[in-house]
Amino acid sequence: MAAKVSEGLEKLQLDQSKKSNGVSNGTTTGGIEAEPDESDDDKDDDGAAADAGVAGAAKKKKKRKPKKKKTAGGVPKAQSDPPRVLLSNLFPNGQYPEGEIVDYRNENSYRTTNEEKRHLDRMNIDFLNDYRQGAEIHRQVRQWAQKNIKPGQTLTEIAEGIEDGVRALTGHNGLEEGDNIKGGIGFPTGLNLNHIAAHYSPNAGNKTVLQYGDVMKVDFGVHLNGWIVDSAWTLTFDPVYDNLLAAVKDGTNTGVKEAGIDVRMSDIGAAIQEAMESYEVELNGQTYPVKCIRNLNGHDIVQHSIHGGKSVPIVKGGDQTKMEEGEVFAIETFGSTGKGYVRDDLETSHYAKKPDAPNVSLRVSSARTLLNVINKNFGTLPFCRRYLDRLGQDKYLLGLNNLVSSGIVEAYPPLVDIKGSYTAQFEHTILLRPTVKEVISRGDDY
Repeated sequence: MAAKVSEGLEKLQLDQSKKSNGVSNGTTTGGIEAEPDESDDDKDDDGAAADAGVAGAAKKKKKRKPKKKKTAGGVPKAQSDPPRVLLSNLFPNGQYPEGEIVDYRNENSYRTTNEEKRHLDRMNIDFLNDYRQGAEIHRQVRQWAQKNIKPGQTLTEIAEGIEDGVRALTGHNGLEEGDNIKGGIGFPTGLNLNHIAAHYSPNAGNKTVLQYGDVMKVDFGVHLNGWIVDSAWTLTFDPVYDNLLAAVKDGTNTGVKEAGIDVRMSDIGAAIQEAMESYEVELNGQTYPVKCIRNLNGHDIVQHSIHGGKSVPIVKGGDQTKMEEGEVFAIETFGSTGKGYVRDDLETSHYAKKPDAPNVSLRVSSARTLLNVINKNFGTLPFCRRYLDRLGQDKYLLGLNNLVSSGIVEAYPPLVDIKGSYTAQFEHTILLRPTVKEVISRGDDY
């Protein structure tokens, strides 16, 4: 097509040259035959037409200018900043990065090559893909957060930045009824400062601002089809806390290393305590031993429920319960410069409907309305008050408290050590696959 336009243009230019010498060839633009010229006026008209034809041909040629080829479907090839690219667009084949693969040891070492176990592993491919997708979303969002969280930001700003990233990358905005149950946020973003160890997320109107000297535990979850990736790290800006962070990270990595099929919980707890409590930290000229927070534990994770029925202690004890094939665990450890023991305090933000909630008659109408909202938007997944605000709920506190007192919803108040102390946390999710242990949330950062 472009070649034909070019040829027509050459003919028109030749005709114009001949007409300027008083010669007419009886053709017009594009080589179509025309009647012989009868007068000078006709010649002038023909000249004007030819001029127009030249301009038109040139204009047409410009229109035919080849367009730059776009990438396939215009799909981005890398994550944006802030993260907003749907993760499945970055992995169009549906295969997501695997976590850290660890072979089983001792009497379970046969599992790596056993054909029956390998067959069982292959049967779990959908479960694995959901978990690996969730883990990659967690890595991409947290790595953005690690680079962008700075002193001077409000906790609300930080929490919403993380949550917006999770919603965008999972493709579940959570505003349509039932959407958050399919995928998205696994539980509310915990931003726990200093002596606050867990379960603190800003409620509406919270004005708390992150300071340079703060020790902040960042704990958030991602889920696809109810399979929750639970992972956390501790963020500091002042290097005086480095030993505290190193102690807790060592504790978590020790727990991950010791965990496995048929391993007793008490053995894992003893190993974690030995590792973590070998550290001390110096603050303002005073040396503090790092203590395990003995009444905080890791836990198993079941579909649509962040806490299953098993706990993973972080101190030695007598729990003889064993880990089993196919289970999922959150190995999380907490260290403190305080008493190493937490209690409930401050305003509650975290809630979750109990999996075994009783079927009771609710006399408070706002409680009945709110329970319907919880069932349709969260099920048994944890939520916070900001998430109810986001769904357009208001004046719900009376109903929420009634659901708690009726035993239908569990409240999770913040857990704190003594004021003036500092606490740290690291956490990973592990899958006890039939053939290997997969540390699904492992990344280059921790």
